[in-house]
Amino acid sequence: MATFTSLDEADISTIAAAFALGAPRRWRAIAAGTINSNFEVETDAGRYFVRVNEGKAEGDVAWESALCVALAERGIPVAAPRAVVGAPDARHVRHRGLLVSVFPWLAGSHRAPHQVTLGDAGVLGEVLARIHLAGLALPAEIRRPSIYDHAHLRVRYDGFRATADPQLAAAVATLGDELAWLDQRAAARAAATQGVIHGDLFRDNVLFDGDRLVAVLDFEQASGGSLAYDLAVCINDWAWDGSVRLDVARALLAGYERVRPLTAADRAALPIELRAAAARFTITRITDVYLPGIANPDKDFRDFLRRLERWRAAPLPDLPAAL
Repeated sequence: MATFTSLDEADISTIAAAFALGAPRRWRAIAAGTINSNFEVETDAGRYFVRVNEGKAEGDVAWESALCVALAERGIPVAAPRAVVGAPDARHVRHRGLLVSVFPWLAGSHRAPHQVTLGDAGVLGEVLARIHLAGLALPAEIRRPSIYDHAHLRVRYDGFRATADPQLAAAVATLGDELAWLDQRAAARAAATQGVIHGDLFRDNVLFDGDRLVAVLDFEQASGGSLAYDLAVCINDWAWDGSVRLDVARALLAGYERVRPLTAADRAALPIELRAAAARFTITRITDVYLPGIANPDKDFRDFLRRLERWRAAPLPDLPAAL
């Protein structure tokens, strides 16, 4: 967790003027991101979430903004970025060479693993299905390729599979088998419904106010992809508290199907995607956290390796049928 870019009073004033936020009163860095530098800014007109988009192409920032605006216009609880003064179609500015976006400040909290209720899971499933339906209605060109597709994950894996690090020995062996297993199931994965996916809908990307889901956040990893895979990402995080919580997984799926019934191909792909999602986050946490030596216990690759081993031992083919 870090703030990669610092903003001073002059920076905040310039950004506030660009987005008509009002006169700044106070601001603080939010050390809660692994990709961007984030700030809470309070002005005489309200509170805002200011994001410095680190290491991104301008097209990527614009794509995410366009998607969030489109979803918000369809009534989905998504924080849409604020428009730039004098340029209503622009949702970011360049300041000191930095790409800066501003979002409304939304009060709410994230669920801890043990706090997730069946009601939470059901509501999340409904909202995810609404996102998927909205995405299916958007032009097909909005489905940009995922940066975490199977080929990309293989490249990452190949980068550490020859390591002599004993801490990675079990992961290397398991992931090698898993990637080969997924190769053999490419057709089943491709047969599931394809659309726009969030791709990273963990608990820390959802805000609740009491029992009400306030907002889905951070569409930076959104892309085109399998809707069953998006569901699998959610189950891997929301239905896990050291071990799988089957009741939460079933509630999430039931909520989803109240809005968008799964197709037969989606149902067939879901057990595969549970394993694919667990493998993805095992690999990325090895390459992005463990190997660089970043001390972040919340992103220990072994947590997702345990999930992967669980799905390999018991793939839960009854899960969709249990609804």
